[in-house]
Amino acid sequence: MDVDDMLMIPGPVQLHSRISRAMSKQMIGHRGSKFSETMAYCVEGLKEMFGTKGDVYLITGSGTAGLEAAIASFSSVKRITCVDNGKFGDRLGRIASRYTKVDVVRFEWGKAIEIEDVEKSIAEGSEALAFVHNETSTAMLNPARELAKLAKKYDCITLMDAITSVGGDYVKMDEWGIDVAIVGSQKCLGIPPGLAAVAVSNERVWDFYNEKCPFYLDLSAYRKKAKDNQTPYTPAVSLFFALEEAVKMVREEGLENRIKRHRTLAKAVREWAKNAGLELFPQPNEISDYSNTVTAINLPEGVTDRELRGTLLREYGITISGGQEHLKGKIFRIGNMGNIGKREIVTTLAAIEDILSRFDACKPALYAAFEVLRSL
Repeated sequence: MDVDDMLMIPGPVQLHSRISRAMSKQMIGHRGSKFSETMAYCVEGLKEMFGTKGDVYLITGSGTAGLEAAIASFSSVKRITCVDNGKFGDRLGRIASRYTKVDVVRFEWGKAIEIEDVEKSIAEGSEALAFVHNETSTAMLNPARELAKLAKKYDCITLMDAITSVGGDYVKMDEWGIDVAIVGSQKCLGIPPGLAAVAVSNERVWDFYNEKCPFYLDLSAYRKKAKDNQTPYTPAVSLFFALEEAVKMVREEGLENRIKRHRTLAKAVREWAKNAGLELFPQPNEISDYSNTVTAINLPEGVTDRELRGTLLREYGITISGGQEHLKGKIFRIGNMGNIGKREIVTTLAAIEDILSRFDACKPALYAAFEVLRSL
Protein backbone atom coordinates (compact mmCIF):
# COMPACT_ATOMS: atom_id res chain seq x y z
CA MET A 1 0.00 0.00 0.00
CA ASP A 2 1.38 3.41 -0.96
CA VAL A 3 1.85 5.95 1.81
CA ASP A 4 -1.04 8.00 0.48
CA ASP A 5 -3.47 5.07 0.25
CA MET A 6 -6.37 4.88 2.69
CA LEU A 7 -7.44 1.71 4.43
CA MET A 8 -11.19 1.92 5.11
CA ILE A 9 -11.93 -1.69 5.98
CA PRO A 10 -13.13 -3.25 9.26
CA GLY A 11 -9.57 -4.08 10.29
CA PRO A 12 -6.66 -4.01 10.06
CA VAL A 13 -6.91 -0.24 10.34
CA GLN A 14 -4.68 2.63 9.36
CA LEU A 15 -2.06 3.43 11.97
CA HIS A 16 -1.71 6.81 13.61
CA SER A 17 1.87 8.08 13.46
CA ARG A 18 2.07 7.89 17.24
CA ILE A 19 1.41 4.15 17.10
CA SER A 20 4.06 3.63 14.42
CA ARG A 21 6.61 5.58 16.42
CA ALA A 22 5.82 3.66 19.59
CA MET A 23 6.53 0.38 17.80
CA SER A 24 9.94 1.58 16.69
CA LYS A 25 11.27 1.77 20.25
CA GLN A 26 14.22 -0.39 21.21
CA MET A 27 13.47 -3.83 22.62
CA ILE A 28 13.32 -4.41 26.35
CA GLY A 29 13.50 -7.59 28.35
CA HIS A 30 10.02 -9.03 28.61
CA ARG A 31 10.67 -10.31 32.14
CA GLY A 32 11.83 -6.96 33.46
CA SER A 33 10.05 -4.22 35.37
CA LYS A 34 9.66 -1.94 32.34
CA PHE A 35 7.60 -4.51 30.50
CA SER A 36 5.51 -5.18 33.62
CA GLU A 37 4.76 -1.47 33.93
CA THR A 38 3.71 -1.34 30.27
CA MET A 39 1.49 -4.37 30.65
CA ALA A 40 -0.14 -3.06 33.83
CA TYR A 41 -0.98 0.21 32.07
CA CYS A 42 -2.45 -1.64 29.08
CA VAL A 43 -4.57 -3.90 31.28
CA GLU A 44 -6.02 -1.02 33.25
CA GLY A 45 -6.94 0.79 30.05
CA LEU A 46 -8.54 -2.30 28.58
CA LYS A 47 -10.61 -2.84 31.73
CA GLU A 48 -12.13 0.59 31.16
CA MET A 49 -12.95 -0.26 27.55
CA PHE A 50 -14.37 -3.69 28.45
CA GLY A 51 -16.40 -2.14 31.25
CA THR A 52 -15.17 -4.57 33.87
CA LYS A 53 -13.27 -4.68 37.15
CA GLY A 54 -12.32 -8.28 36.45
CA ASP A 55 -9.19 -9.74 34.91
CA VAL A 56 -7.80 -9.05 31.45
CA TYR A 57 -5.32 -11.47 29.87
CA LEU A 58 -3.17 -10.46 26.90
CA ILE A 59 -2.26 -13.07 24.30
CA THR A 60 0.17 -12.69 21.42
CA GLY A 61 -2.09 -13.87 18.63
CA SER A 62 -5.03 -12.69 16.54
CA GLY A 63 -8.55 -12.17 17.80
CA THR A 64 -9.36 -15.74 16.84
CA ALA A 65 -6.66 -16.92 19.25
CA GLY A 66 -8.50 -15.01 21.96
CA LEU A 67 -11.77 -16.64 20.98
CA GLU A 68 -10.31 -20.11 21.07
CA ALA A 69 -8.56 -19.44 24.38
CA ALA A 70 -11.86 -18.37 25.94
CA ILE A 71 -14.00 -21.14 24.49
CA ALA A 72 -11.48 -23.94 25.04
CA SER A 73 -10.48 -22.87 28.55
CA PHE A 74 -14.10 -22.79 29.71
CA SER A 75 -15.41 -25.73 27.72
CA SER A 76 -16.27 -28.07 30.61
CA VAL A 77 -19.95 -27.46 29.92
CA LYS A 78 -22.60 -29.98 28.91
CA ARG A 79 -23.48 -27.92 25.87
CA ILE A 80 -22.93 -24.44 24.48
CA THR A 81 -25.40 -22.44 22.42
CA CYS A 82 -23.70 -20.43 19.67
CA VAL A 83 -25.56 -17.66 17.85
CA ASP A 84 -24.79 -17.41 14.13
CA ASN A 85 -26.04 -14.49 12.06
CA GLY A 86 -22.79 -13.82 10.21
CA LYS A 87 -19.34 -15.17 9.39
CA PHE A 88 -17.95 -14.66 12.87
CA GLY A 89 -20.93 -16.19 14.62
CA ASP A 90 -20.35 -19.18 12.38
CA ARG A 91 -16.72 -19.21 13.51
CA LEU A 92 -17.76 -19.40 17.17
CA GLY A 93 -19.68 -22.59 16.48
CA ARG A 94 -16.78 -24.09 14.54
CA ILE A 95 -14.36 -23.43 17.39
CA ALA A 96 -16.71 -24.66 20.12
CA SER A 97 -17.50 -27.88 18.26
CA ARG A 98 -13.88 -29.00 18.80
CA TYR A 99 -14.25 -28.94 22.58
CA THR A 100 -17.82 -29.68 23.60
CA LYS A 101 -21.36 -30.32 22.40
CA VAL A 102 -22.71 -27.37 20.47
CA ASP A 103 -26.11 -26.18 19.32
CA VAL A 104 -25.78 -23.48 16.68
CA VAL A 105 -28.80 -21.19 16.37
CA ARG A 106 -28.63 -19.91 12.80
CA PHE A 107 -30.24 -16.84 11.33
CA GLU A 108 -29.99 -15.55 7.78
CA TRP A 109 -26.91 -13.35 7.50
CA GLY A 110 -27.99 -9.74 7.76
CA LYS A 111 -31.15 -10.60 9.67
CA ALA A 112 -31.62 -9.76 13.34
CA ILE A 113 -31.40 -12.32 16.13
CA GLU A 114 -34.71 -13.54 17.48
CA ILE A 115 -34.39 -13.97 21.24
CA GLU A 116 -37.08 -16.64 21.37
CA ASP A 117 -35.06 -18.97 19.14
CA VAL A 118 -31.97 -18.54 21.29
CA GLU A 119 -33.97 -19.19 24.45
CA LYS A 120 -35.36 -22.41 23.01
CA SER A 121 -31.82 -23.68 22.46
CA ILE A 122 -30.59 -22.73 25.93
CA ALA A 123 -33.64 -24.25 27.59
CA GLU A 124 -32.80 -27.61 26.01
CA GLY A 125 -29.73 -27.97 28.21
CA SER A 126 -26.99 -25.43 27.45
CA GLU A 127 -24.66 -24.20 30.18
CA ALA A 128 -22.99 -21.51 28.07
CA LEU A 129 -24.00 -18.96 25.44
CA ALA A 130 -21.57 -17.56 22.86
CA PHE A 131 -22.37 -14.72 20.48
CA VAL A 132 -20.81 -11.90 18.48
CA HIS A 133 -21.50 -8.39 19.73
CA ASN A 134 -20.64 -6.53 16.52
CA GLU A 135 -20.91 -8.77 13.44
CA THR A 136 -18.71 -7.04 10.87
CA SER A 137 -19.53 -9.43 8.02
CA THR A 138 -23.06 -7.99 7.95
CA ALA A 139 -22.57 -4.71 9.89
CA MET A 140 -25.07 -5.71 12.56
CA LEU A 141 -24.88 -4.78 16.24
CA ASN A 142 -26.36 -7.70 18.14
CA PRO A 143 -28.32 -7.27 21.42
CA ALA A 144 -25.64 -8.08 23.99
CA ARG A 145 -27.58 -6.84 27.01
CA GLU A 146 -30.68 -8.87 26.13
CA LEU A 147 -28.68 -12.02 25.36
CA ALA A 148 -26.80 -11.74 28.66
CA LYS A 149 -30.08 -11.29 30.50
CA LEU A 150 -31.43 -14.43 28.83
CA ALA A 151 -28.32 -16.40 29.78
CA LYS A 152 -28.65 -15.29 33.40
CA LYS A 153 -32.24 -16.55 33.44
CA TYR A 154 -30.93 -20.06 32.71
CA ASP A 155 -27.75 -19.70 34.79
CA CYS A 156 -25.56 -19.90 31.67
CA ILE A 157 -22.12 -18.38 31.38
CA THR A 158 -21.74 -15.88 28.52
CA LEU A 159 -18.84 -15.58 26.07
CA MET A 160 -18.95 -12.51 23.84
CA ASP A 161 -16.89 -11.80 20.76
CA ALA A 162 -16.30 -8.06 21.20
CA ILE A 163 -13.39 -8.00 18.78
CA THR A 164 -14.78 -5.11 16.73
CA SER A 165 -16.62 -3.15 19.41
CA VAL A 166 -14.23 -2.70 22.37
CA GLY A 167 -12.70 0.77 22.05
CA GLY A 168 -15.24 1.91 19.48
CA ASP A 169 -18.66 1.29 21.00
CA TYR A 170 -20.24 0.67 24.37
CA VAL A 171 -19.14 -2.57 26.01
CA LYS A 172 -20.28 -2.92 29.64
CA MET A 173 -19.43 -6.39 30.81
CA ASP A 174 -20.16 -5.91 34.50
CA GLU A 175 -23.36 -3.94 33.94
CA TRP A 176 -24.71 -6.29 31.27
CA GLY A 177 -23.63 -9.49 33.02
CA ILE A 178 -21.10 -10.72 30.45
CA ASP A 179 -18.72 -13.32 31.90
CA VAL A 180 -16.03 -13.43 29.19
CA ALA A 181 -15.30 -11.08 26.27
CA ILE A 182 -12.56 -10.84 23.68
CA VAL A 183 -11.01 -8.02 21.64
CA GLY A 184 -8.45 -7.96 18.81
CA SER A 185 -5.78 -5.30 18.51
CA GLN A 186 -6.23 -4.35 14.83
CA LYS A 187 -9.77 -3.06 15.10
CA CYS A 188 -11.04 -0.15 17.20
CA LEU A 189 -7.92 -0.13 19.36
CA GLY A 190 -6.08 1.11 16.28
CA ILE A 191 -2.86 -0.93 16.39
CA PRO A 192 -1.53 -3.72 14.11
CA PRO A 193 -2.79 -7.31 14.23
CA GLY A 194 -1.18 -9.68 16.69
CA LEU A 195 -2.63 -9.12 20.14
CA ALA A 196 -5.83 -10.48 21.66
CA ALA A 197 -7.23 -9.61 25.06
CA VAL A 198 -9.60 -11.85 27.00
CA ALA A 199 -11.55 -10.24 29.83
CA VAL A 200 -13.01 -12.42 32.60
CA SER A 201 -15.41 -10.54 34.82
CA ASN A 202 -15.88 -13.04 37.65
CA GLU A 203 -14.61 -16.19 39.33
CA ARG A 204 -17.64 -18.34 38.49
CA VAL A 205 -16.49 -19.17 34.97
CA TRP A 206 -13.49 -21.01 36.38
CA ASP A 207 -15.91 -23.70 37.55
CA PHE A 208 -16.05 -24.67 33.86
CA TYR A 209 -12.29 -24.69 33.29
CA ASN A 210 -11.05 -27.47 31.00
CA GLU A 211 -7.43 -28.47 31.63
CA LYS A 212 -7.36 -30.19 28.22
CA CYS A 213 -7.45 -26.86 26.40
CA PRO A 214 -4.55 -25.98 24.05
CA PHE A 215 -1.25 -25.43 25.88
CA TYR A 216 -0.50 -21.96 24.47
CA LEU A 217 -4.10 -20.77 24.85
CA ASP A 218 -4.65 -22.09 28.39
CA LEU A 219 -6.05 -19.07 30.24
CA SER A 220 -5.05 -20.50 33.60
CA ALA A 221 -1.41 -19.89 32.63
CA TYR A 222 -2.19 -16.28 31.70
CA ARG A 223 -4.15 -15.88 34.92
CA LYS A 224 -1.19 -17.03 37.00
CA LYS A 225 1.34 -14.73 35.32
CA ALA A 226 -1.04 -11.76 35.21
CA LYS A 227 -0.64 -11.38 38.97
CA ASP A 228 2.92 -10.20 38.25
CA ASN A 229 1.93 -8.23 35.13
CA GLN A 230 3.60 -10.80 32.93
CA THR A 231 2.63 -13.21 30.17
CA PRO A 232 3.40 -16.94 30.39
CA TYR A 233 5.17 -17.00 27.02
CA THR A 234 7.26 -14.51 25.04
CA PRO A 235 5.04 -11.58 24.07
CA ALA A 236 5.22 -9.39 20.97
CA VAL A 237 6.91 -6.54 22.83
CA SER A 238 6.52 -3.98 20.04
CA LEU A 239 2.76 -4.56 20.01
CA PHE A 240 2.63 -3.91 23.73
CA PHE A 241 4.38 -0.59 23.08
CA ALA A 242 1.72 0.13 20.46
CA LEU A 243 -1.10 -0.83 22.82
CA GLU A 244 0.34 1.35 25.56
CA GLU A 245 0.29 4.33 23.20
CA ALA A 246 -3.22 3.45 22.04
CA VAL A 247 -4.48 3.44 25.62
CA LYS A 248 -2.90 6.87 26.12
CA MET A 249 -4.69 8.13 23.03
CA VAL A 250 -8.03 6.73 24.19
CA ARG A 251 -7.65 8.42 27.56
CA GLU A 252 -6.64 11.71 25.96
CA GLU A 253 -9.70 11.65 23.71
CA GLY A 254 -11.92 10.25 26.43
CA LEU A 255 -13.66 6.91 25.96
CA GLU A 256 -17.10 8.53 25.74
CA ASN A 257 -15.85 10.94 23.07
CA ARG A 258 -14.20 8.09 21.19
CA ILE A 259 -17.44 6.13 21.14
CA LYS A 260 -19.32 9.23 20.03
CA ARG A 261 -16.84 9.71 17.18
CA HIS A 262 -17.24 6.13 15.96
CA ARG A 263 -21.02 6.35 16.18
CA THR A 264 -21.15 9.70 14.39
CA LEU A 265 -18.91 8.55 11.55
CA ALA A 266 -21.01 5.42 11.04
CA LYS A 267 -24.22 7.44 11.10
CA ALA A 268 -22.78 9.79 8.47
CA VAL A 269 -22.08 6.83 6.17
CA ARG A 270 -25.58 5.45 6.69
CA GLU A 271 -27.25 8.81 6.04
CA TRP A 272 -25.16 9.28 2.91
CA ALA A 273 -26.17 5.83 1.65
CA LYS A 274 -29.87 6.38 2.27
CA ASN A 275 -29.87 9.77 0.56
CA ALA A 276 -27.80 8.43 -2.33
CA GLY A 277 -30.54 5.90 -3.01
CA LEU A 278 -28.48 2.94 -1.82
CA GLU A 279 -29.80 0.13 0.37
CA LEU A 280 -28.24 -0.78 3.70
CA PHE A 281 -27.71 -4.53 3.94
CA PRO A 282 -28.47 -5.40 7.61
CA GLN A 283 -32.04 -5.53 8.85
CA PRO A 284 -32.09 -4.73 12.58
CA ASN A 285 -35.13 -5.25 14.78
CA GLU A 286 -36.28 -3.52 17.96
CA ILE A 287 -33.43 -4.89 20.08
CA SER A 288 -30.56 -4.90 17.55
CA ASP A 289 -29.04 -2.06 15.55
CA TYR A 290 -26.69 -1.09 12.77
CA SER A 291 -23.00 -1.47 13.56
CA ASN A 292 -21.24 1.69 14.66
CA THR A 293 -17.82 0.60 13.39
CA VAL A 294 -18.61 -0.65 9.87
CA THR A 295 -21.41 -0.11 7.36
CA ALA A 296 -22.58 -2.73 4.84
CA ILE A 297 -24.37 -1.54 1.70
CA ASN A 298 -25.93 -3.55 -1.11
CA LEU A 299 -24.14 -3.16 -4.42
CA PRO A 300 -26.51 -1.30 -6.75
CA GLU A 301 -27.82 -3.16 -9.77
CA GLY A 302 -25.54 -2.91 -12.78
CA VAL A 303 -22.35 -2.32 -10.76
CA THR A 304 -19.91 -5.13 -10.02
CA ASP A 305 -17.60 -5.47 -7.06
CA ARG A 306 -14.61 -5.06 -9.35
CA GLU A 307 -16.02 -1.92 -10.92
CA LEU A 308 -16.58 -0.29 -7.55
CA ARG A 309 -13.79 -1.52 -5.29
CA GLY A 310 -11.26 -2.03 -8.07
CA THR A 311 -11.77 1.46 -9.47
CA LEU A 312 -11.76 2.96 -5.99
CA LEU A 313 -8.34 1.49 -5.27
CA ARG A 314 -6.88 2.15 -8.71
CA GLU A 315 -8.03 5.77 -9.09
CA TYR A 316 -8.23 6.97 -5.50
CA GLY A 317 -5.97 4.65 -3.51
CA ILE A 318 -8.82 3.77 -1.15
CA THR A 319 -9.50 0.21 0.00
CA ILE A 320 -12.94 -0.83 1.24
CA SER A 321 -14.21 -4.36 1.87
CA GLY A 322 -16.51 -6.56 -0.14
CA GLY A 323 -18.84 -9.27 1.08
CA GLN A 324 -17.67 -12.55 2.61
CA GLU A 325 -18.67 -16.10 1.70
CA HIS A 326 -22.01 -16.07 -0.16
CA LEU A 327 -22.18 -12.28 0.10
CA LYS A 328 -19.20 -11.79 -2.23
CA GLY A 329 -20.17 -9.53 -5.08
CA LYS A 330 -23.39 -8.52 -3.35
CA ILE A 331 -22.37 -5.94 -0.75
CA PHE A 332 -19.56 -3.52 0.03
CA ARG A 333 -18.43 -2.48 3.49
CA ILE A 334 -16.90 0.75 4.77
CA GLY A 335 -15.01 0.59 8.06
CA ASN A 336 -14.68 3.52 10.43
CA MET A 337 -12.59 1.93 13.19
CA GLY A 338 -9.66 3.27 15.10
CA ASN A 339 -8.28 6.77 14.66
CA ILE A 340 -9.96 8.00 11.48
CA GLY A 341 -12.05 11.13 11.31
CA LYS A 342 -14.14 13.38 9.07
CA ARG A 343 -11.50 13.72 6.36
CA GLU A 344 -11.24 10.00 5.68
CA ILE A 345 -15.02 9.51 5.69
CA VAL A 346 -15.76 12.43 3.38
CA THR A 347 -12.96 11.47 0.98
CA THR A 348 -14.16 7.87 0.81
CA LEU A 349 -17.81 8.74 0.27
CA ALA A 350 -16.99 11.36 -2.37
CA ALA A 351 -14.87 8.86 -4.28
CA ILE A 352 -17.53 6.13 -4.12
CA GLU A 353 -20.18 8.62 -5.19
CA ASP A 354 -18.06 9.62 -8.18
CA ILE A 355 -17.65 6.02 -9.31
CA LEU A 356 -21.29 5.04 -8.83
CA SER A 357 -22.49 8.16 -10.62
CA ARG A 358 -20.77 6.89 -13.77
CA PHE A 359 -23.31 4.06 -13.76
CA ASP A 360 -26.20 6.32 -12.75
CA ALA A 361 -26.31 4.17 -9.63
CA CYS A 362 -26.54 6.85 -6.96
CA LYS A 363 -27.66 10.40 -6.32
CA PRO A 364 -25.50 13.23 -4.94
CA ALA A 365 -25.71 12.86 -1.17
CA LEU A 366 -22.59 14.22 0.49
CA TYR A 367 -24.69 16.96 2.08
CA ALA A 368 -26.36 14.28 4.23
CA ALA A 369 -22.99 13.14 5.58
CA PHE A 370 -21.91 16.71 6.27
CA GLU A 371 -25.08 17.33 8.26
CA VAL A 372 -24.15 14.49 10.61
CA LEU A 373 -20.43 15.25 10.75
CA ARG A 374 -20.98 18.83 11.91
CA SER A 375 -21.64 17.48 15.40
CA LEU A 376 -18.00 16.33 15.69
